[in-house]
Amino acid sequence: SPKMPSSFESDVIKAHNEYRANHNAAPLKQKDELTNVAQKWAKHLASSGKFGHSNHKDYGENIAMTSAKNPTGDVITDMWYDEIHKYNFRDPGFKSGTGHFTQVVWKNSTEIGIGVATDGKGTLFAVANYAPAGNFRGQFEENVPKPKK
Repeated sequence: SPKMPSSFESDVIKAHNEYRANHNAAPLKQKDELTNVAQKWAKHLASSGKFGHSNHKDYGENIAMTSAKNPTGDVITDMWYDEIHKYNFRDPGFKSGTGHFTQVVWKNSTEIGIGVATDGKGTLFAVANYAPAGNFRGQFEENVPKPKK
């Protein structure tokens, strides 16, 4: 199956950090351990054809699948961040359909790893793992600040 360019991971991280800067959240740093965990799960998703979260307790996790012809790291990150439109900053908290966005900008997360795999039929699976994990009840207000612009 086609190898993704290694720039994919750095593109995803760069896109995260641009979004995070707009929410006054510090940049995420790449961590090999998280990349390995994410890569393993991406391969599992691609080979099983089933789309779902791992049950990793230690890390936050975002997942995406796309059949876009040229899926860049930006495209994947945008898919997650676009959930901002469903998030209500006046009523912060976990809401279905916003958890990918809130994990992208979650202030307390400091490290990230990206895994990516294709199923050989044109579908790409991407996984991001985050440490410390985000999306904790009662912590949304301080960890998901409004965008500056």
